[in-house]
Amino acid sequence: MMTATSTSLIQRVCSVPLARAVRTRAMAVVSLNLSTTPAPSQALRADSRVLLGLSEPELQQLALDLKQQSYRGKQLHQLIYKRKIKDIQDFSQVPLAFRNELEEAGWKVGRSPIYQSVTAADGTVKLLIKLEDNRLIETVGIPVKDEKGVMRLTACVSSQVGCPLRCSFCATGKGGFSRNLKMHEIVEQVLAIEEIFNHRVTNVVFMGMGEPMMNLKSVLAAHQCLNKDVQIGQRMITISTVGVPNTIKKLASHKLQSTLAISLHAPNQKLRETIVPSAKAYPLSALMKDCRDYFVETSRRVSFEYALLAGVNDAVEHAVELAELLHEWGRGYHVNLIPFNPIEGSEYRRPSKKAVQAFAAALESNRVTVSTRQTRGLDADAACGQLRNKFQKSPLPTDSDNLQPEEDVAVAC
Repeated sequence: MMTATSTSLIQRVCSVPLARAVRTRAMAVVSLNLSTTPAPSQALRADSRVLLGLSEPELQQLALDLKQQSYRGKQLHQLIYKRKIKDIQDFSQVPLAFRNELEEAGWKVGRSPIYQSVTAADGTVKLLIKLEDNRLIETVGIPVKDEKGVMRLTACVSSQVGCPLRCSFCATGKGGFSRNLKMHEIVEQVLAIEEIFNHRVTNVVFMGMGEPMMNLKSVLAAHQCLNKDVQIGQRMITISTVGVPNTIKKLASHKLQSTLAISLHAPNQKLRETIVPSAKAYPLSALMKDCRDYFVETSRRVSFEYALLAGVNDAVEHAVELAELLHEWGRGYHVNLIPFNPIEGSEYRRPSKKAVQAFAAALESNRVTVSTRQTRGLDADAACGQLRNKFQKSPLPTDSDNLQPEEDVAVAC
């Protein structure tokens, strides 16, 4: 993980002066060194002429800069975030001259087409979204109705094209890594899920493709946009990480009300290194200390995700050891058990229901709050750990629009 090659995203400078709505963004280098991570409002927008991601005040200022009245900016905000219109020329509520001027100045909405949609028997939907560089990312919409018939719609969003961390049980890492997602490429996933379901997204989890903490600038910027513009409450957003050195402290400094979920998967350092290779660079003791400090800084309980792998980490003894670890480093922790979801070419197996129940019971008897995640989207390869496509590393062919998606997309089974 620590030797991953840094990628540069170079901002294109156009001859037409930029509107004052967007502050100047310097060239950003995607790196594991996040010591200069800015506040979300200052985060990188690699293409500064993308409307998606701009706040209402920024859109109002853009309208003023283009000699329009400020209320035109409010209209743009509604068209982008509420009506989810994808093309400037479809902004029928604003004058044609304004639309033309936006396009002539190089502005675009910043929405990508859906390349393929797969629906599971339980109603979970996996979308493959084709980005501007012809790479594909996957996002999942998970609908759940409560006993009163009220639907909770969760968007599981990606933060990178692929993932460089290569956790042994996860399909995404096996498909390779290309680049970080830009802020608007994260936000558009939520809007796409809302369109498919014709329903407001109530929860967002950064648990799709990629490691969010390795793209913290864009993740924080997207978090702010989802909260302020898409209007999803901070407490309804979860940021999941396997652990990247020095990033949990940075996240804590923003004092978000969102949930931090740590992908732990083992109760000791030796076992964790076999499951999560990056754990060698970030010892368990350092990770747990950062989690304790995070709670002190934010007063927000940390949640721990634990993928149960049959015969590897699912014994009752592992549960007891996990409880001891959590009690050593803090209080009020919650463990979310995830029975392994099968992926192609994996040596791991899904544990039996009896083994999962025994593990949970052992945690509860040792005073650890525990829940077991209900598997959703398994038959559509949309369950936790199953997201992968062969175009993570290399883009689609340039004539991909003429190809059949089912022949091009290779997903885990």
